[in-house]
Amino acid sequence: MPTLKETTTGKTHSTTHRDAAFLGLGKSLAGSLLLPGDDDYELARRVFNAMIDRRPAAILRAAATADVSRGVEFARTHDLPVAVRGGSHSVAGKSVADGALLIDLSAMKGIHLDPASRRARAEPGVRLGELDRETQAYGLATPLGTVSNTGIAGLTLGGGIGWINGKHGLSCDNLVSAELVSADGKVLTASVTENEDLFWGLRGGSGNFGIVTSFEYWLHPVGAVLGGPVFYPLASATSVIRSVQELSAGCPDELSTMAVLLTLPNGTPVTAAAACYSGEPADGEAVVAPFRKLGSPVSDSLQPMPYVALQSMLDGFFPQNRHHYWKSAFTPGLGEEGTRILVDYMSRKPSPLTIAYLDQVHGAAARVPVPETAFPHRGDRWDFAILTQWADPREAEVNIAWTKEFFEAMRPHLDDAVYVNNLGEEGDERVRAAFGANYQRLAALKRKYDPTNFFRANQNVPPANVA
Repeated sequence: MPTLKETTTGKTHSTTHRDAAFLGLGKSLAGSLLLPGDDDYELARRVFNAMIDRRPAAILRAAATADVSRGVEFARTHDLPVAVRGGSHSVAGKSVADGALLIDLSAMKGIHLDPASRRARAEPGVRLGELDRETQAYGLATPLGTVSNTGIAGLTLGGGIGWINGKHGLSCDNLVSAELVSADGKVLTASVTENEDLFWGLRGGSGNFGIVTSFEYWLHPVGAVLGGPVFYPLASATSVIRSVQELSAGCPDELSTMAVLLTLPNGTPVTAAAACYSGEPADGEAVVAPFRKLGSPVSDSLQPMPYVALQSMLDGFFPQNRHHYWKSAFTPGLGEEGTRILVDYMSRKPSPLTIAYLDQVHGAAARVPVPETAFPHRGDRWDFAILTQWADPREAEVNIAWTKEFFEAMRPHLDDAVYVNNLGEEGDERVRAAFGANYQRLAALKRKYDPTNFFRANQNVPPANVA
């Protein structure tokens, strides 16, 4: 029969033999272990997407790499699935799983900078705003995403599209090395000189090969930027979207652009022509001037600003505790009919919180040869995404149905390719579309480093010998 045991927080509740084993694990950690019933368990199991409601068997709050290794070894010994949480921004909720050992890296926030060599080392609990603030103290930055609360770990492992991709590439292109706990609990280093094949897979292969406990990045001089949105009425959306694409064709690497359809906090639906010029702001004025002349603006926030201000500008549109359902794909550009469909659906979206965008990928990010990293979506293109959000759980059905219908209507205008960091729970075909031409090589690499598919709570690439 179950017995009463002391929990990791000093409380008592009924336990099984496995619970007793959990207690032993908890005592071996520099961090801590939470079990169902512990005070912080309910909060700790929650993730960014409020649609996700899963209950792990235990939550290991890692304080160091050794804790992660112990967690992996424990899970293998006790035949437990593992989920890994960094910033918990996976829209599919991959950072938590029912009945799993959740290895929570969010407390691992160490950052070490070497401005002389222009390198930064950061632990996997760091969020992009935290790393940006540290590097900007030295006038440096590494390419990250566009919402400052995003975790660097999942972002980098999936590619990492951000405002300076044209000038400096993707997050994964700027990875120098990584420390990783493998499926057998060993600590490995991956770089261009050590475990080179694994290093290739970490740069875009998502969380398929282990738990990264340290990321080392190249840094680049990045000072104040000329950035932000110019908002136009939704009625101007068709011409604004067309113009943003035309103005972006052949633009300098220093400029990256985005066309966004959203609703302002005051309830006004708008189209935004957004830009970031990361060269000298004075030189950029002439480059961005046409973005101010696409009609009669509702407001103009395209101005010189600190880089960290641009990086956090979208934060307010992605608060915690919202329900999310996303659809996404790459496109070489939208013509007249694709734009018409986009504007039509966004003009009748069921939730005012929903956002759709075209995010430019070009320049340095586009010129990397496809075989060089696991991230396969190179060449000039746009990341198209429908980010459907709502606050009331009772509105799920109508929002999900609308998003699916919208995406199906857009499909003829999109490539069979998707940014893995935008991917929901969409099945194997869409995972293959995320990894594209590199899928088979990733499957072979998976067979080498994780032959039992131990790390499968992700956008999963099974080992090549597993059906």
